[in-house]
Amino acid sequence: MNANEHARFQALHQRYLTELTLRGKSPKTIDLYTRCLRQISDYFETCPDQLSTDQLRQYFMHLVEHRSWSLVKIARNALQSFYQYVLAKPWEYVPIVKPPKVQSLQDVLSLEEVGRLISHTRKLSYQVYFLTTYSLGLRLSESLNLTIADVDSHLMRVHVRCGKGKKDRFVSLPLMTLKALRRYWATHRHPELLFPGGQPPHEAVAASGSGVSRVMPREGVQKAIKLVALECGIRKRVHIHSFATHLLENGVNLRSIQTLLGHASPVTTARYTRMTHEAQQNSALMINALVDRLQVDWVAS
Repeated sequence: MNANEHARFQALHQRYLTELTLRGKSPKTIDLYTRCLRQISDYFETCPDQLSTDQLRQYFMHLVEHRSWSLVKIARNALQSFYQYVLAKPWEYVPIVKPPKVQSLQDVLSLEEVGRLISHTRKLSYQVYFLTTYSLGLRLSESLNLTIADVDSHLMRVHVRCGKGKKDRFVSLPLMTLKALRRYWATHRHPELLFPGGQPPHEAVAASGSGVSRVMPREGVQKAIKLVALECGIRKRVHIHSFATHLLENGVNLRSIQTLLGHASPVTTARYTRMTHEAQQNSALMINALVDRLQVDWVAS
């Protein structure tokens, strides 16, 4: 694009970004959609408002042949939103047939394998992180962003904030996990985070106001669990989310598990459920009994 076209693209790009923000799209969606707009403009070296239907078909043919279906779908949604929000004109729909969905089954680790993974992890921060993620049934980012204020040692539960679907939920806190979190926190004493990044003393950093508190690197914990699995001789596609399966095997009902993990219900009329007080108590007992069966050899602090 020449200088004039580039300037016009920047104006369209800014208008699109503004419209997406005003419509409450998440930062991740805004980033994906505006990136798609830039990519198709770069592909044809022209502003996106000048694209013909034939060009759109050609571009999506390119995506179907070289990219994943999820990216094809995101690109189509991004362009449709651009036409609707910025150009205020009908979207020339490009029919794209979704390929057959592969129904793959996720590998499930046994309780013994989970115990081996945690025991063979030679770094206390990762050991406690893996136990916390498993025993609370959390997603990777949910565990990393836990704070001291989220842990209620009186009611023995953890407040998971802005989890799946940007919803809060409470999960039961096993006694073993509480003890492990306290043990690890005593090694860094961060004033806010349970899994901080960087090096102690964190009190000095917080007091000086220099920089924002950051959590342990996501890539680090992902790499660590794969390396430990290899050392343990575990050849499955390793993840720590076998919690739901183990709960089901130990008699926790599906609705309780759904609430604990923050999953949407498959039943349309009961999209989200809440446990009764009795179910919460029963689930907490079962969770503690399950976690207590883990054989963990802790590394020295």
